[in-house]
Amino acid sequence: MSNHSDPLLPPYEILYRPIVVNALLEDLGRAGDVTTDALVPPEFQATALLMARAAGRLAGMDIALSAFRCLDPQIEVEIRCRDGADVRAGDQLAVLRGAARPLLSAERTALNILGRLSGIATATHTVASAIASFPALVVCTRKTTPGLRALEKYAVRVGGGSNHRFGLDDAVLIKDNHRILAGGVEEAVRRVRQHVGHMLKIEVEVDTLAELEEALALKIDAVLLDNMTVEMLAEGVRMARGKAITEASGSITPASAPAIAATGVDLISVGWITHSAPVLDVALDFALGL
Repeated sequence: MSNHSDPLLPPYEILYRPIVVNALLEDLGRAGDVTTDALVPPEFQATALLMARAAGRLAGMDIALSAFRCLDPQIEVEIRCRDGADVRAGDQLAVLRGAARPLLSAERTALNILGRLSGIATATHTVASAIASFPALVVCTRKTTPGLRALEKYAVRVGGGSNHRFGLDDAVLIKDNHRILAGGVEEAVRRVRQHVGHMLKIEVEVDTLAELEEALALKIDAVLLDNMTVEMLAEGVRMARGKAITEASGSITPASAPAIAATGVDLISVGWITHSAPVLDVALDFALGL
């Protein structure tokens, strides 16, 4: 989804602009910003400082700032901290100058986007830092906010993680419910291979080493080792070495991640970095004297 291999480059503007516009429309409602329109003359100019109120990893600056430009393309922006920066409370992130009305009316939309994406990047960074001495990669899941997946997965990359599937059409992932409905791992893999093209990889979720042995015999591409103990993971990695990519999942935290990474797994998937990441506290402060 990125327009370059560099993980710090955001999605194409054509992908995120409709999201920003819809967020603005949600906030402006039917009558617009009645408070600002009543209090601030159209010609009034102002300077606003985008500030960090807490420490964290910054993500989504260009996306968030586009909210102001959607309302007024003439808004001038001086970015002082870019995506990937580790900011501290009190840091100035950007300076905005222009008509006061659009600065006020787009404020909440911009802060919501920046705070949400920076929170995800910060959460991801905590896990990625915990396993930095191991080859394993932190990957996200599809547990994302509806409509925001491309943006939230970008924030994961900024935090030092990597992306799992963007959607159900990216790859085959046969989970436990699929196995039950298909009548077993072998039958599920057989049906999938009859249905999908040669470009799609196949991953199978397993809960036991016996299931893993069955899946590996089918020459699939990857195995998801779900909720296994560290000892089981280590054995699973040994069994799968040279046969399939290994992915560990199941309530993984920054504290538990190093021991899991030490087993030699290739990937560690973590759902909470997108579905439960705390929002980074950011604010827009107006400074009439600047």
